[in-house]
Amino acid sequence: MQQNHRWQSLETPDQVALAAYQHILRAAEHAIAQHGSFKLVLAGGSTPEKVYRLLAETATDWSNWFIYYGDERCLPVEHEDRNSLMAASVFLDKVAIPKAQIFTIPAELGPELAAKQYQAVVAKALPFDMVLLGMGEDGHTASLFPGHQHNEDELAHAVYNSPKPPPERVSISAKALSNTRELIFLITGANKQEAVNNWRAGQNLPVATISPEHPVDIYIDNAAYNP
Repeated sequence: MQQNHRWQSLETPDQVALAAYQHILRAAEHAIAQHGSFKLVLAGGSTPEKVYRLLAETATDWSNWFIYYGDERCLPVEHEDRNSLMAASVFLDKVAIPKAQIFTIPAELGPELAAKQYQAVVAKALPFDMVLLGMGEDGHTASLFPGHQHNEDELAHAVYNSPKPPPERVSISAKALSNTRELIFLITGANKQEAVNNWRAGQNLPVATISPEHPVDIYIDNAAYNP
């Protein structure tokens, strides 16, 4: 649904992170004013990490924020490659979001059991207020990879044979990620340019399966963007 996409090209990854950070704070203020809570889905990766570091320095009322994860690697809880460990260390451990409102994916249990447990969490959460997503060089997003088949009606998937290590993961489904009031893609780096071009040309990439009713905001740096 390209007509539903707002491409916002910025000079550097830091500018991308700042724009996304400002957007998140606006969304949080609006959601809390409208219905008393802000349900945010986090992404992994270096650009989201920049956003989280900015959020960690923000003085705001965190009591009505609820945190979820788009995907997780099936690794021990304290493994350095866990998305949850990165988000906790740079953001969540530094702010006053109640621990009971942070919903990590229990990926240490293995893909099947973790996906089943997180399906129940997602079902209770929907619709999200905001989803943050990145994009890989192959057009994957969260842990939805090209060529992988999943039950489209599931809210979370067990993922096997990931082309990037580790091979086992858990991902919220495209259907559930699309069930959000706002959605932001964060894309930086020249290595993403080919996938961006293919996406814009209408190729059937995982990023193209994310199709919320509301417009999608894509914050992208100049290195990745080649209109």
